[in-house]
Amino acid sequence: MRRREFIGVIGAALVPSLLWPRPARGQHAEKSYRVGYLALLPGEDGTLEKLFVLRLQELGYSEGKNLKLEYRSADGRPERLAELAAELMQANPDVLVAGFGTLAAKAAAAATKTVPIVFTSVGDPVGAGLVTSLAKPGANVTGLSAQASDSAAKRFQIMEDLIPGDKTIAVLSNPDTPFSASALRVVRSAAEQGHRPLAVFAARTPDQVSVGIAAAVKSGAAALLVLEDPLTLGMGRKIAELVAAARLPTIYGFRIFPEAGGLMSYGPDQRQISRRAAEYVDKVLRGARPADLPVEQPTKFEFVINMKAARELGLVLPSTMLALADEVIE
Repeated sequence: MRRREFIGVIGAALVPSLLWPRPARGQHAEKSYRVGYLALLPGEDGTLEKLFVLRLQELGYSEGKNLKLEYRSADGRPERLAELAAELMQANPDVLVAGFGTLAAKAAAAATKTVPIVFTSVGDPVGAGLVTSLAKPGANVTGLSAQASDSAAKRFQIMEDLIPGDKTIAVLSNPDTPFSASALRVVRSAAEQGHRPLAVFAARTPDQVSVGIAAAVKSGAAALLVLEDPLTLGMGRKIAELVAAARLPTIYGFRIFPEAGGLMSYGPDQRQISRRAAEYVDKVLRGARPADLPVEQPTKFEFVINMKAARELGLVLPSTMLALADEVIE
């Protein structure tokens, strides 16, 4: 059931998009466009890319008529991204779209300096060297950031409310991911302000994810906060199973985790971001230059709770927390 939307507005970057005219029926019929989509995560064609395509259809594009979509996935193997990006370039795309994560965007940017690129999920586009600034990207690359490190502090606060007292809260993080490193600094600051013990466990590989969760349980942590990156997102269902077996209350950054059986999530609405990415592609196909399209940061956040997971953990969630949820999965 829908409850309430956490909405943050980030100023001028959003206003032009609201004023952008929508195409009339058949407006694109005179020309056919090629769009390449480079994915790192396995199954992205059934999740993020699917939402992206649906929005393109609403904007007047139809596969087989005025749109040719080329999809390539590295299935969670970053080392394949460069090869797949080069393969997509052979199809002569009008726009190249980079799916979730900084690595897909960097592979796309390395493959071409001329074809417009729209990334859909980069934590720190400036730090990654993809754009000159958020307001003025420069060159042929722009897009949307799907990650806000400040939301990690909100997740930590939710766990504090759920597990009162001075019990330790653990964090599972990939130190090699720029966003995770940034978000961890925010979480550490929140823990210091609240005088709450914090235990951090590194996970760079799937095996280390399992080891990190086991170590968190062994340390006596009362709750776990998972900082999202391609590794943890690709292991969403497995992580949910591991923490459930360990009876460790866990909060995540994306709704795919509670949908997979996890307890709860708070973070940017990835569905909205995927739709906005399609709108950016539409602008580029109409003639806009990526250099002139500001990188858009998350504007909508959602809090999702899985009540079945809560019951299995023996948790009684505060009524105030349930009232704040955007969605409660029964």
